[in-house]
Amino acid sequence: MARPFIARYWRGLLAAVGALVLIAAAGHWAEQRELQAKTQALQQAAAAQALGLRGLVEKHDFLPHAVARHPGVQDLLRAPQDAALRARANDYFADLQATTGAAALYLVDRDGLTLAASNWNTPSSFVGQNYRQRAYFEDAVRGRRGLFYGLGLTTGQSGLFIAEPVRVDGAILGVAVVKISLEALQATWMGGLEPVVLRDSRGIVFLSGVPEWLYQAIRPVSAQDARWIAEHGQYGKRTRFDVLPWKIEARPDGAGFVLRTGVQGQRRTLLALDTPLPELGWTLTVTSDMKEVAQARRSALALTALAVALLLLGTLYWRLRERRFVEQRTARLELERRVDERTRDLEEAHAFRKAMEDSLLVGMRARDPDGKIIYVNPALCAMVGYSAEELLGCRPPYPYWHPDDLEKQARESDDALQGRAAPHGFESRIRHKDGHDVITMVYAAPLVDAQGVHRGWMSSVVDITAQKQAEARQRDQELRLQRSARLASVGEMASTLAHELNQPLMALSNFAVAARALAAQGPSELLPGALDEIVGQSQRASEIVKRVRAFINPQRGQYEILAMVDVLTHAQALLEPELKAQGATLRLLLEGAGARVRGDRVLLEQVLVNLVHNALQAMQDQPRQRRTIELACRRSEGGLRIGVADQGPGIPAGQLDQVFSPFFTTKPDGLGLGLNICRSIVEAHGGAIGVENRPGGGAAFSFTLPIVP
Repeated sequence: MARPFIARYWRGLLAAVGALVLIAAAGHWAEQRELQAKTQALQQAAAAQALGLRGLVEKHDFLPHAVARHPGVQDLLRAPQDAALRARANDYFADLQATTGAAALYLVDRDGLTLAASNWNTPSSFVGQNYRQRAYFEDAVRGRRGLFYGLGLTTGQSGLFIAEPVRVDGAILGVAVVKISLEALQATWMGGLEPVVLRDSRGIVFLSGVPEWLYQAIRPVSAQDARWIAEHGQYGKRTRFDVLPWKIEARPDGAGFVLRTGVQGQRRTLLALDTPLPELGWTLTVTSDMKEVAQARRSALALTALAVALLLLGTLYWRLRERRFVEQRTARLELERRVDERTRDLEEAHAFRKAMEDSLLVGMRARDPDGKIIYVNPALCAMVGYSAEELLGCRPPYPYWHPDDLEKQARESDDALQGRAAPHGFESRIRHKDGHDVITMVYAAPLVDAQGVHRGWMSSVVDITAQKQAEARQRDQELRLQRSARLASVGEMASTLAHELNQPLMALSNFAVAARALAAQGPSELLPGALDEIVGQSQRASEIVKRVRAFINPQRGQYEILAMVDVLTHAQALLEPELKAQGATLRLLLEGAGARVRGDRVLLEQVLVNLVHNALQAMQDQPRQRRTIELACRRSEGGLRIGVADQGPGIPAGQLDQVFSPFFTTKPDGLGLGLNICRSIVEAHGGAIGVENRPGGGAAFSFTLPIVP
């Protein structure tokens, strides 16, 4: 039994190996045949391209020689300043250029300066340009014929430059140059299907049918070559030449090479052939796509494989009948095995689904179109307190419906069964079996079977009782916070009034004492003035109360267009008694005080009084000669800037960011509200206030106000 099987195995193996060898040999033969044909076509194309290049160069090669021997050219080199000779030479070059089709003809003296050119009357004229750095000029002045390809220094256009020394009386006085454009040839290459490349002796591509290959090299360019190229301006300002993205594979027969690269974003495999042009120092590379080679190989492989397959099919057909009964028996056994595996998979899937349903915290309930409960999960049973046996088969009203909401729940149930339930769910209160209430959120969705038939409705029930309780607690806390905020506002308002009224009340007290003393002395001319001050300070206290109320409610504010100089001078008058009592000097610097602002006069005066009063308190320990306060007003980019600077000890660096905070103070008897009120008043006027320590000592408070045009 084993021997026939082994014999059949070896016969089959040998047949398969023979078929593979036959197919591979056919593919290789077709590939080599196509490669040979392509190589011959490439050789012909390379010969034609080389012939065209040589013909283009030879067509214009005589021009520099002829120009160098023209009498007018030689006369111009003898007398380069002669305008008439220059004009005749320009006309001669222009006529010769138009006749021969050269890109340009021009004459350069021995110093490299262009004396005449065919394009003398164009914006890009060569006349007056110096080309002594060019390699063709260096060769020509040494008596050799110059040949150089590069970008034009004046026009930036590429071309082949042929130069010939101009000898006059045996001495080289200049160089005749013709420029040949190869752009038409490159345009022809770009329009072709197969890439053509021309590179110089350093391997740099300077002419190509593929624009992205231009000015890249087939090998790294040495630093010395890169320096030479840059010094002679061969390729413009380029100093770096990347290596071409070519992967070159040499062919065993040496006829060309296989080039793998990208062309216009597509990967291509090309058969390439190099043709040296030693007289020009160039190398011409022509290519042809390898698609035909691969296609020929694939076609041969396919045809041979088809023939072998037909042969094998005829051989195998008779074996199929023999194996059919064996396969049927095997298939039956496999089917039975798969049925067993499928049964086990279904049982595992059912167990997995049951475990997943039991682990859900969301209640699930399925009902048929008539509202009968056909499925509940353990989470819903735990939520309502009823078992699955008690719920399955129930119709509305369900046992867990709340007795106070029966009508509402019946309406919601009908909406859900009719497909009118809110897509974002609805809130429902239910009664647990033990009697406590449960707040739920219910979401309904259609129940569709595997055949797409609507079988009822599936509802998700989420217990939100804890969430509702938390929301109630949060609302209670918010009410408490609002009451606390109102109490804090009342306290801050009372503190503000106490702080702001302190100064006018002290002034009232001082003037009242003075009036009583004057009255005791008998009639006096000073008594009416003291009484007037008492009345003025009373009115000021009333205005402060009114302005603080307006500050708390901005709609009550009395804003008007003010000249800042009036506010500053009035504040100085209010402060004059206290300044004299302290032995201090208030120096006004009113560079921009004539500017006008929109604001409340009393509130702005109160800001200035507070700032000057703080400055006086800061200088209490200073000698009287140092008690000088600067009140400056000047224009700035931000508007009108008002500053109050003292000569006190300044503010500790760690407290600069806190001086405007409510209830922050460095004074034993201070409330800590003065600077906070100043900041609020300035900001209510659309400005900003700040503080900094002066380099020479003392603090400088300043605030800005918008200027009214």
